[in-house]
Amino acid sequence: MELTFAAAVTSSALLVSNLASILLAAWRLKPRHVIAPPASKQPAVSIVVPLRGVEAFTRETLQRAFSLDWPRYELIFCVAQGEDPVIKLVSAAIARYPKVPARLLIGDDRISANPKLNNCVKGWQAARNDWVILADSNVLMPKDYVQHLLAAWRPDTGLVCSTPIGSRPDGFWAEVECAFLNTLQARWQYAGEALGLGFAQGKSMLWNKPLLDGNGGIHALAAEIAEDAAATKLVNGLGLKVNLVAAPFEQPLGQRRLAEVWSRQARWARLRRVTFPQFFAPEVLTGLAAPLLLALIAAASAGVSLPATALCVLAIAYLPECLLASSKGWYLSPRSITAMIMRDALLPAIWARGWFGGAVDWRGNAMTIRAKAMTELEEGA
Repeated sequence: MELTFAAAVTSSALLVSNLASILLAAWRLKPRHVIAPPASKQPAVSIVVPLRGVEAFTRETLQRAFSLDWPRYELIFCVAQGEDPVIKLVSAAIARYPKVPARLLIGDDRISANPKLNNCVKGWQAARNDWVILADSNVLMPKDYVQHLLAAWRPDTGLVCSTPIGSRPDGFWAEVECAFLNTLQARWQYAGEALGLGFAQGKSMLWNKPLLDGNGGIHALAAEIAEDAAATKLVNGLGLKVNLVAAPFEQPLGQRRLAEVWSRQARWARLRRVTFPQFFAPEVLTGLAAPLLLALIAAASAGVSLPATALCVLAIAYLPECLLASSKGWYLSPRSITAMIMRDALLPAIWARGWFGGAVDWRGNAMTIRAKAMTELEEGA
């Protein structure tokens, strides 16, 4: 009887916390709306975009970057290797949009084991404006991209970010990636911000350049293997906050394979493990595996139907997730619940992988991630 009660109470508590995180995220997130271009004079902005290789949506993301409704901005594209095929696409885009100030910088500044951060150094140093956005190349910028980032800046802000919202999945494993990015990771990040625990996300980062330069510059982001973890600690150390945009930006996914989903999620898990172990430890409880297992143990002890119990737990967990995605205009399909189930089946294995060493892949680099940014890195194929 005690086991039945303890399992039932714990399962219920986990399901309630899951629902609470969805409600917090739904309250914090705002419906997507277009912010008009500024009528009065606004600050000039530099947008630094690190690139490596040509991806499925590279042409479209480049076109979006040149089509922003902001009166004064410059684009600084950064590529580490001179033979990278993406250089031709960037050069063609710069020629196609001569009215938008844009530069292509090639070279690699090895300040850390983080290849993206190394690629951004030259762009940061070349930026001419006090407001600088570090934007991943696969972010699908809306026309009001700059407006949304600046609108989230407050007097006590040290950094504004946006989580990636997966869109345009092609195939089941891409839908699993959407389930990871949207109604799990973005949801918990917005719930955390609502509770005063804002974490940086490296997809889109708006910095006040004098603020960061006055506290170590971009080199300060090499203090951790992940630049967003270093950014979070730096901003919090200054007594400032990390804010998220009210409506996050899209990352179109295209096709994904299981190996790609596993590799990416395992890398992120390992990074979170070495940078924020106190928050990573309870992550295994955020999926459905723990509450479902405990509910089945309680049902078996009490003589309740196991299939009925499982269906009840699935409904309590996944229907609110679907409602959150629907209300915010995020991707949903008839396979979304199946993708969520697969995501939550993978979560315990990914969480366990986060506690162990061994190489993970980071954009073609084989990397062994250790605590306090101590890494071994060798170029991959």
